[in-house]
Amino acid sequence: MELEDLMSDIKKTANKVRAKLKVIEQNIEQEEHTNKSSADLRIRKTQHSTLSRKFVEVMSEYNRTQTDYRERCKGRIQRQLEITGRTTTNDELEEMLEQGNPAVFTQGIIMETQQAKQTLADIEARHADIIKLENSIRELHDMFMDMAMLVESQGEMIDRIEYHVEHAVDYVQTATQDTKKALKYQSKARRVSPVKIGFSNIPKNENPLNNVDVILFTEIDPDRNLLDDSSHHFDYYFGT
Repeated sequence: MELEDLMSDIKKTANKVRAKLKVIEQNIEQEEHTNKSSADLRIRKTQHSTLSRKFVEVMSEYNRTQTDYRERCKGRIQRQLEITGRTTTNDELEEMLEQGNPAVFTQGIIMETQQAKQTLADIEARHADIIKLENSIRELHDMFMDMAMLVESQGEMIDRIEYHVEHAVDYVQTATQDTKKALKYQSKARRVSPVKIGFSNIPKNENPLNNVDVILFTEIDPDRNLLDDSSHHFDYYFGT
């Protein structure tokens, strides 16, 4: 019952989403006749197309999940039949499933042991799950195809919009990085940088500073020629 309830809830939710997307589509079509160049209208068309595509992607994933589970159920039935001594090919199993009658799986099974009864119950349960899955897939097929066709017709427009958006984002990111680099270079150019100069190799009697270290702080004006001495301001600090 849990599987059936889950599929029922998903179906209801999917139908609600589809209905809302249809209403949005109708409103857009009505407004196109009166205000074709509205920026707001173009935004809503893009949003509707994007939501429709996402909806189809989700439903496609749901359909794949259903199909995968069906294959697992089929494999479980095949293994259970092998336990009873009955070997079936994949094609034979598909034919048995198409008949929709669980009795075809239990023909020839002797119900004398508890294990045999459990095997039969498991086969019937998996067969019931497969029937539910197939019914669910059929019920959602028309809705899925309708939305898929809509998205396909909008695909070129969405791809074009996404292309321009991605390139706009790349441009903004590049411009931001360039701005940060420019600010960084400007900051470096204005920063006071200490330079330590030693005179250890100069004889003491020849050193005008008596062999002291000189700390030179240079503030450079970035708007002036770096080779121009007048553009440098020097402060000297002497210490022993």
